[in-house]
Amino acid sequence: MLKQRFMEQINNENHYTIPKYVLTYAKDFNLDINSLILLIYFLNQKNKEIFNYKKIIKDLNFTEKELLDSISLLKDKNLISIQMEKNDSGILEERVNTSSFYDIMLSKFINDSQESDSNNDLYEIFESEFGRTLSPMEFEIINSWLESKINKELIIAALKETVYNGVNNLRYVDKILFEWNKKGIKTPEDIKKAQERSSDEECEQCYEYDWLNE
Repeated sequence: MLKQRFMEQINNENHYTIPKYVLTYAKDFNLDINSLILLIYFLNQKNKEIFNYKKIIKDLNFTEKELLDSISLLKDKNLISIQMEKNDSGILEERVNTSSFYDIMLSKFINDSQESDSNNDLYEIFESEFGRTLSPMEFEIINSWLESKINKELIIAALKETVYNGVNNLRYVDKILFEWNKKGIKTPEDIKKAQERSSDEECEQCYEYDWLNE
């Protein structure tokens, strides 16, 4: 009986939803657990909800310090703002505004979309140069280069050097990128600078080297 009443009470209470994008980018915000909980709480309220200090403490079982610290962090990261606005009676009230959070989400969405399109172009270049479809493992290898922040133009330069040497596998490309990294070559411009500084023999070792059969 007690369990049944408990379950009925839970089912009758309000439930908060956590949008997937909040979980996706939670690490980017570098929030502590209390600030993340408070952000989710605000996102489940209407925008420009009246800032009810006591209600929030009760709803989230926060201490006064935990609430103040979390609000301060969310404001510092420009995820929320608390504004003074007049109600219909002309009385000033504090209201929570989450529009800046959605502006940040929109910016991230646009950047991710552009990066995804750019990555797709890179995959297509590899498939065009190799004359075949990339395997799932090869997609992962290329992604690992991108996650390591290797310059995309440098990856393409290593790809073209690979094809120039009559090879069409990523192990060769990876070896070139590894050797270039050891030499401090981070961009295609660095290759040109290295060639200009080196003798003809050194240039050949830098750019037209049999990396696979070192």
